[in-house]
Amino acid sequence: MDAILLQILNGLDKGSAYALIALGLTLIFGTLGVVNFAHGALFMIGSFCSVTLSKLFSLSFETVDPTKLDFLGNPSKVTTPYVQAWFGPELGAAIIDWSVPLAILLAIPVMLIVGYVMERGLIKHFYKRAHADQILVTFGLAIVLQEIVKYFFGANPISAPAPEVFRGSLDFGPFFGLEANKVIYPYWRLVYFFFSAGIIAAVFAFLRFTTFGMVVRAGMADRETVGLLGIDIDKRFTVMFGIAAAVAGLAGVMYAPILSPNYQMGMDFLVLSFVVVVVGGMGSLPGAVLAGFLLGILQSFASMNEVKSVIPGIDQIIIYLVAIIILLTRPRGLMGRKGVMEE
Repeated sequence: MDAILLQILNGLDKGSAYALIALGLTLIFGTLGVVNFAHGALFMIGSFCSVTLSKLFSLSFETVDPTKLDFLGNPSKVTTPYVQAWFGPELGAAIIDWSVPLAILLAIPVMLIVGYVMERGLIKHFYKRAHADQILVTFGLAIVLQEIVKYFFGANPISAPAPEVFRGSLDFGPFFGLEANKVIYPYWRLVYFFFSAGIIAAVFAFLRFTTFGMVVRAGMADRETVGLLGIDIDKRFTVMFGIAAAVAGLAGVMYAPILSPNYQMGMDFLVLSFVVVVVGGMGSLPGAVLAGFLLGILQSFASMNEVKSVIPGIDQIIIYLVAIIILLTRPRGLMGRKGVMEE
């Protein structure tokens, strides 16, 4: 029971990342009809927003402290971060410690701008082109973006630690009547799951309960009719592209303490997330979220040693096997809509 519970928890944080990226992919496809293979790069850029802010907060200067002497008896040099000099030692240290959550404030405008530039500068020219053309151009854009990140940040992963208060682990065993110290789970992974759930709920609430969201949903269902009503649906869809980029970026920001950011991480998550979108059903937002958590949990169970000893390497292919089975039985995916990607 403890192993099952632990694998479910492991699957939830993986599923949270898959669901958030897949949600953004589905938003773009559902509104603009574009298969965006650069979406994983947006996740990667979000992660490096955490790295960037962490490095900015760590910038420091040296001063000579006459009260402290080195081994030669000379006054020692003391390194002080600028943040601590400006805001005081305690508040400055807290700001440095909470750099990853604070990176959300940086990531939102950055991702909105990146999304707007991508859509207006490149992707709008491929709306009426074949999906193969869209895949090729956005895949090429993803490679360009990751090479730019590689140039500025290097090829090696860069750590972005979680706040100190969340660096421990929670013992889940006693909550479920199990033996203590059997189900230990990191606090930050729980934070990531609840953060992801909040973002997903906010996106669905925005689409369902706001006038802007209702118009967007109507445009997704019948773009021409909405346009005939005098509504500039193209501008609203551009905003949705920016929102989808922000969702992917926020997913990357908060995932940075779980997986140290590197320039290839976007491509790794993109392939899996696109499979999630297909399994959930192209154009289906609930399907993308459902499939994300489902496949995340299945991948977690497949990574158990007991399973891998019976079927070696199953953890690497389980998502694709499930995708094949589902698409053979339900060609539109779990919650796919009729007519989407069927031409």
